[in-house]
Amino acid sequence: MLKIEQHNNHYLLRTNHTPDTLSLDWFDMAFWQQKNAIVTSKQGRAAAWFVRYSDQDIAVLKHYWRGGLIGKLLKDQYVFTGLKRTRVYLELHLLNQLADLGLPVPIPLGAKVTVSAGIYRADILTHAISGAQSLCERLQSAPLSAQDWQQVATTLARFHHAGAYHDDLNCNNILFDESGEVYLIDFDKGALKTPAKEWQMANIDRLARSLKKEASRSAQFFCPPQDWQSFIDAYQSEMKKKPA
Repeated sequence: MLKIEQHNNHYLLRTNHTPDTLSLDWFDMAFWQQKNAIVTSKQGRAAAWFVRYSDQDIAVLKHYWRGGLIGKLLKDQYVFTGLKRTRVYLELHLLNQLADLGLPVPIPLGAKVTVSAGIYRADILTHAISGAQSLCERLQSAPLSAQDWQQVATTLARFHHAGAYHDDLNCNNILFDESGEVYLIDFDKGALKTPAKEWQMANIDRLARSLKKEASRSAQFFCPPQDWQSFIDAYQSEMKKKPA
């Protein structure tokens, strides 16, 4: 369960993994700028800031932004119908559950929800994955080895055996760390479900579409049909095994 603290119109959410020193200031970029603790940033629709919160640790700070046509009008505003129904509460709670199950996800550090006049805005903070490189980035530079495809297949099967549903499984949300371990990120609108082939294969189909999309807009993208088929064969083999 998440721990909730209310500070006027702000809610601070803590997990089992939250540092004791976490405060509302951690969700303010000016706080990190004053500490000269901003390591880097990733811009675009899924913008993120990487901040050093201890000598050895880096966190990823993300603001919740709306997508699609409605995002052009409301940008980062959501109707508040209760804290436990906010997107950030649901994602943080799910990440906390997945981390407790031992699944490879970013460690959830905390979140902030700001409510005003029935509208909320939100931010989430997770531990950064060391040396992270997305599946998409890997495929833009060289073909993936058979071992790496096997690692992706094994990891996805672990999540699916556990009933962990990812609402937007694409090649940018699958990360390799510096030792080659595979992680899934961005569990907004995700859920723990009863394992079922229908939604599991919908996840795999979503990943296939994202690979085709990236291949169509990249100057080079190394994902030949035989590599994808090898991945599918490995995934299906892993799904036939009993969960560990």
